[in-house]
Amino acid sequence: MLNLSLLLLERVGIVIILAFILVNVKSFRRLLYERKDLSAKIQLILFFSLFAIISNLTGVKIDSNNTVVSSAILTNLPETYSIANTRILAITVAGIIGGPEVGTVVGIIAGIHRVMQGGSTGWFYIISSSIIGFSSGFLFKSTMSRGHIDIITPSQGIFVGFFMEVIQMMFISFFSPTGLELVKFIAVPMIMVNSVGTYIFLSIIQTSLNQEQEARAIQTHSVLELADKTLPYFRAGLNPASAQKVANIIKDYTNFAAISLTTTNRILAHVGAGSDHHLAGERMITKLSMRAISNGELEIAYSKKEIGCSHPDCPLEAAVIIPLWINDAVVGTLKMYYTDAQMMTTVEEQLAVGLGSIFSSQLALGAAETQSKLVKDAEIKSLQAQINPHFFFNAINTISAMMRKDSEQARSLLLQLSTYFRANLMGVRETEITLEQEQRHVQAYLSLEQTRFPDKFEVHQKILAPRTVKLPPFTIQVLVENAVKHAFSNRKQGNLVEILIEPEDDKLKIQVTDNGSGIDPDKLPSLGVDVVESSHGSGTALQNLNQRLVGLYGKLSSLQFDSTATGTSVTIWIPLKEGD
Repeated sequence: MLNLSLLLLERVGIVIILAFILVNVKSFRRLLYERKDLSAKIQLILFFSLFAIISNLTGVKIDSNNTVVSSAILTNLPETYSIANTRILAITVAGIIGGPEVGTVVGIIAGIHRVMQGGSTGWFYIISSSIIGFSSGFLFKSTMSRGHIDIITPSQGIFVGFFMEVIQMMFISFFSPTGLELVKFIAVPMIMVNSVGTYIFLSIIQTSLNQEQEARAIQTHSVLELADKTLPYFRAGLNPASAQKVANIIKDYTNFAAISLTTTNRILAHVGAGSDHHLAGERMITKLSMRAISNGELEIAYSKKEIGCSHPDCPLEAAVIIPLWINDAVVGTLKMYYTDAQMMTTVEEQLAVGLGSIFSSQLALGAAETQSKLVKDAEIKSLQAQINPHFFFNAINTISAMMRKDSEQARSLLLQLSTYFRANLMGVRETEITLEQEQRHVQAYLSLEQTRFPDKFEVHQKILAPRTVKLPPFTIQVLVENAVKHAFSNRKQGNLVEILIEPEDDKLKIQVTDNGSGIDPDKLPSLGVDVVESSHGSGTALQNLNQRLVGLYGKLSSLQFDSTATGTSVTIWIPLKEGD
């Protein structure tokens, strides 16, 4: 039995070496993130079927007297012989990572191959292997989610490997001609070795994923610094001088071999590899960039051919092209290049997407500042141009703190912050936006506040109006923010904010209600009319909102307050108007 255990450990070593090589291959790591897609499932089936077949071929041959027989590659067995192998290890891990569909198909393929090897009557291997693949996948199907990986721990993997191998032993004892005698000889070594093998396999994958998560946390911190460094230049607009500064900053803060910024047809700046022929002021020469601009979508290339540079000695082998937007129109691109295609990982791609979103917002900020100097309706627009610096710094601090605990959530909050400021910038240019746009603004604000103050308040929304109805920017956001900041005093639990949006005849009713402590009756008549000093603020936001409402729709649309000691309700009535 000891001899068999040592031989099986040798076989497990082969599979573990393959696993180590595999997790260091970029295409396989990408599959882990995309494993809900059909194409990813097919590739995972091919990977793990190959592992299972290798396990069959490198198994330990056992004769009819339960004696280990020396062998190399097992392609054809005598009728009375059996095999001890690590096939169940490959099938179990396939199920854990790919789900029940992948585990089942890999089990069937591995079982068929085992039958084709010959030996003792082996038809039952097809059934047992498929059951094991389905069971391991079904148990852990809930751990799969797009864009995020959450596999079971290696310690849990020991128990899964143990029970899957026990299932196999039960089938052998019932259906194999040598039955219980064979199980007595191989059960302990195979259960032990395959359980340990599952642990090691999952440990390798988990270690690789942890390293990638750490890299993401570092890059999230870099994104925050980049946003701070590039803001002054992007506010000046997309021009050669600002583009050159920004390209140098991005190059310093990332591992990309080259950074390029363009308009829709010309290169503004190119820093790094390929700068001898990607020259500022010249027309763009890569087909990939033109496609990104025309489609308005991110483009990724993993070879020189995909990049499409016409220069014969261009060193650039991989690229991410991100369109830059202002006012729903593509105004240029941010291009990040590698000279080694293997350097392009999911982390770099997601970093590029995040930077593209932030830079678009910064460009929009610059465009908004220019636009605000030219508009004639300054009274309404200036009221809409306010951005709370305290909220910005609080949000940045929250994201910085979250990076230490959950880099994925930190990155998500960073995008929400971008959405929040994009909505603020839109308010500078537009007197009315759609309900859907306002909801995105509100959700971005709530995501950041609920991260700062978890479980402090709940927000319930009842939206009965079409998402295309028009309303002034910040209408709902100001009311929700006012409730969150002022309604609950120091109460930390049981706080509720309710949002009601519904059409009534030719009017749109907007109502925000809270179950807070109410408003001081002495201050109630001044809210929305004058600046009201308090320990938590001055009421300027409500005053500005009320002025905009009256300026756009008349006095009948002004804020209406209903407040008692058990809560406050603020209601607005505006004309019901739908847009695009």
